[in-house]
Amino acid sequence: MYRLVLFLITITLVAAQFIAIRLPRQLNLPPQQSVQTTNPLIGVHTRLSGVADEGYIQRTFEQVRAMGASWVVELFPWSYIQPRSRYGFNWGGADMVVQHARRQGLQVVARLDFVPVWARPLRTTDRYLDPEHYTDYANYAAAFAERYRPYGLRHLIIWNEPNLRFEWGERDPDPGAYAALLKMVYPRIKAVVPDAIIIAGGLSPGQMLEGGATRMDDMQFLASLYDAEAKPYFDMWAVHAYGGQTPPDAAPAPEEINFRRIELVRSLMDRFDDNQKRIIITEGGWNDHPRWNAAVRPADRMRWTIAAYEQAQRYPWLEAACFWQFSTPFATRSYPDNWNFVAPDGTPRAIYFAVQQYAREGKLLK
Repeated sequence: MYRLVLFLITITLVAAQFIAIRLPRQLNLPPQQSVQTTNPLIGVHTRLSGVADEGYIQRTFEQVRAMGASWVVELFPWSYIQPRSRYGFNWGGADMVVQHARRQGLQVVARLDFVPVWARPLRTTDRYLDPEHYTDYANYAAAFAERYRPYGLRHLIIWNEPNLRFEWGERDPDPGAYAALLKMVYPRIKAVVPDAIIIAGGLSPGQMLEGGATRMDDMQFLASLYDAEAKPYFDMWAVHAYGGQTPPDAAPAPEEINFRRIELVRSLMDRFDDNQKRIIITEGGWNDHPRWNAAVRPADRMRWTIAAYEQAQRYPWLEAACFWQFSTPFATRSYPDNWNFVAPDGTPRAIYFAVQQYAREGKLLK
């Protein structure tokens, strides 16, 4: 009898824990706020995936709003929301991010990738998505879109940098396979959220590396997608508009990685008679690390970032300019820290105050 009672207690506790992680978490949401800015295209890429600290998430979005940014790009890993199987969802972390962003008046652009262990072969990376699981990914994306549409979330990025070997699961980049993924995902999302905006792209900018095995040229990848008849299966194109070591007005060229490379993307889309689609910058900006050979001076970073936000307003086809990256919950103590607008402990850097002043006054730095 004792063993039976102990067994029943154990089963009850295990079941309670299993159910608890799936129950909606009671959030401590602040009053509704709105963004005050002279430039509604200002955006940043946040890094809140896996952060369980609600206070940290709220503070981050408060700082984003106070800086004058209206847009945030955030990753919502499939592997976090369906970690065990295709039959259940753990929405706790995503709920926290989406609802707190909404309360600060921010527009969320959701990047959807990272494959759970159950949906990929053994000894593959979490970027490895094979065709056998395209349907599972599409179902996840549709469930995500349906859950968060009531919070104003419409923009959904389908994968990240598929022209990179690393981001395509350590396989050769394959625009045909990515086109097939879009063809699976697009109708599945539209069936439940007809006004969702399906965003493709987010390519690593630049020419091919190692004959295309490490990186396929971004322009070639985009053209190949059109050849694969992917045009009807995305509503918007994402661009990673990094400035390198040049100012944002530097002329675009196929061999150059700079801010105005976005204009080459626009021209290519127009040549494929896709001029009605808008473009969104989901990563970009400049790094000001003092010892990284690809960085720029802090003063240049401030002036060029603000000039780029200003220049974005001159592109009538641009949805938003979301630069990498607002902050991280940890420090690497290396050059990645110098993409940040805010230090991990919440201390704003000079770039933050420069953008904040611009957003308030609409004036460029001299």
